[in-house]
Amino acid sequence: MKDLKNNVTISLTSIQWQDGEKTQTELVTKARQSQLNGCDIIAYDDTEATGFEGSVTTIKIDGKSAYITREGTANSVLALEKGRKNFCQYETPYGSMRLGVYAHNVDNTIAENGRLYLKYSLDLNGSPLSENEIIMTINKGNI
Repeated sequence: MKDLKNNVTISLTSIQWQDGEKTQTELVTKARQSQLNGCDIIAYDDTEATGFEGSVTTIKIDGKSAYITREGTANSVLALEKGRKNFCQYETPYGSMRLGVYAHNVDNTIAENGRLYLKYSLDLNGSPLSENEIIMTINKGNI
């Protein structure tokens, strides 16, 4: 694995629409950025602010696909492939569930301007659960 930048700072905005209500959270944290076989990889330690303290989240971006893996106190893998629906096991401290994930957009411009944009829908047992957006920006300076 080739380290491009170690201990970068990321700004992560997560937007969720559920039952007609919008929830937006923002996180600024240190992360590790690397590249492996042409894939961009960003990893950060979750905190109490994310609700998954004790876990590590890794985002691997390959072309028009992104894979968000969380390991630790909560374990999950969300596979986001633009225009496809995938089924993912999502574990939380409260239990496990099987989610359908449909990616509307995976826009990776990390190499050009340090930005990743993801837009996807989640369903639970075929019933719509939420519409989601993740906007991540990699900053060159430290926190």
